[in-house]
Amino acid sequence: MDAARRRAGHLTGHLTGKTDEDVVIVAAIRTPITKARKGGLKDTQADDLVACVIKGVLDKTGVAAGDIGDIVMGSVLGSGSQRANECRIAMFYAGFPEEVPVRVVNRQCSSGLQAIADVVASIRSGYYDIGIAGGIETMSSNPMAWDGSINPRISQHEKAQGCLLPMGLTSENVAKQFGVSRLEQDQFAVESHARAVRATETGRFNDEIIPVHTKFVDKKTGEERRIVVSQDDGMRKGLSLEKVQKLKPAFDPAGSTTAGNASQISDGAAATLLMKRSEAKRRGLPILGTFRSFSAIGVDPSIMGIGPAVAIPEAIKMAGLQTSDIDLFEINEAFASQATYSCKKLGLDLNKVNVNGGAIALGHPLGCTGARCTATLLHEMKKRGSKYGIVSMCIGSGMGAAAVFERE
Repeated sequence: MDAARRRAGHLTGHLTGKTDEDVVIVAAIRTPITKARKGGLKDTQADDLVACVIKGVLDKTGVAAGDIGDIVMGSVLGSGSQRANECRIAMFYAGFPEEVPVRVVNRQCSSGLQAIADVVASIRSGYYDIGIAGGIETMSSNPMAWDGSINPRISQHEKAQGCLLPMGLTSENVAKQFGVSRLEQDQFAVESHARAVRATETGRFNDEIIPVHTKFVDKKTGEERRIVVSQDDGMRKGLSLEKVQKLKPAFDPAGSTTAGNASQISDGAAATLLMKRSEAKRRGLPILGTFRSFSAIGVDPSIMGIGPAVAIPEAIKMAGLQTSDIDLFEINEAFASQATYSCKKLGLDLNKVNVNGGAIALGHPLGCTGARCTATLLHEMKKRGSKYGIVSMCIGSGMGAAAVFERE
């Protein structure tokens, strides 16, 4: 890594050790994550999901809506101008005054984490004292698609071509290049489901999930009814390795990535409330965690899944820590191939990784994921008495992102 990048890292990362200038998270919540097009939130509008979580963090802390300096929401698939408008609309649904601004950020699968990093940077810079950061995706309403034509110049640039590869093929590339077997991927997937089921049944997610009062339309009859969605619905109880191994490859007939060992397309939203430690102390608010460092690094687009293996070491270094200092990891399971590779490359203890399951079982609502993982991590760190944790993910078009959090 060149000297300029190292200097940039030291500017953005803060070493451990409490100060009143630390930016801390005092609330982190999420909606349930549900299956796109058939799950409990399939008929819920994006603005309703955003309103639910941004109001939720205020309700949990008693912070007045007018005290918020900015709201930043990650989103990937929603039309840029429309999603920005929806987030502004959501503010009014949630009771925010017109003076509070909002914006949307898109760094693909890390958008929710990027939103948190952006609010941290703004608070550190003195732009405002308190901010909300989160993410939203309604993959039922906004499917993955490429709008318009593709520039023919791309035929002259191999790296640029990699940016257009279907994500499933990048998973196949990781599996082939780094020798991740089909069996390893399927075992990883089955364990993800088992952990998510166990976490749900034991109430492990209760502190982070806010129920959503919404509507559900029966596709066959058109009947609309009111429901309350209070649990994730993607995980499968009792899923066996034998059943997963029977699934056919989804992207390459000779490949190993299947619907069973890849993340689910999903709907959901999440939000965090951030402020300086001095502000949290003044208000008497309990601190869930301190934001210590953030790293976003580019990688070869054709093997974009390796992103966490590159971003995690940089974020740890910026925080002045060693990998052995990290108690828990929330690494997005875009595909079992890339999650398995990243864990093996970094020599991680799998008992510390995605202890309550990951995106293979819970789902991956793209713009929400980074904020969802942060909420899951911080609440699990509190339950376990952990000191340091990491959120990380690979990013479509070839990047990785990671952030280090410290618990009080």
